[in-house]
Amino acid sequence: MNAAGGPDDEADKAATNRPIRFGESFKAVFWSFFGVRKRSDLERDAARLNPIHVVIAAFLLMAVFIGLLITVVHFVTAK
Repeated sequence: MNAAGGPDDEADKAATNRPIRFGESFKAVFWSFFGVRKRSDLERDAARLNPIHVVIAAFLLMAVFIGLLITVVHFVTAK
């Protein structure tokens, strides 16, 4: 929080200006879908990954998962 009570822009800029590690973001999100991440990996990811990349990876992997579910349901219910 800054003096005006708003969010700290410096912290936000520092988090989003991290190096690009989009593949690592996908890996972190993929394993978090299953809930099988080590605590040390979680802490390392929180310090290294760009939060915007994590959100984008989460939405993309969620879309893939939903598409997979729809495909499975389509094949199961097909006559």
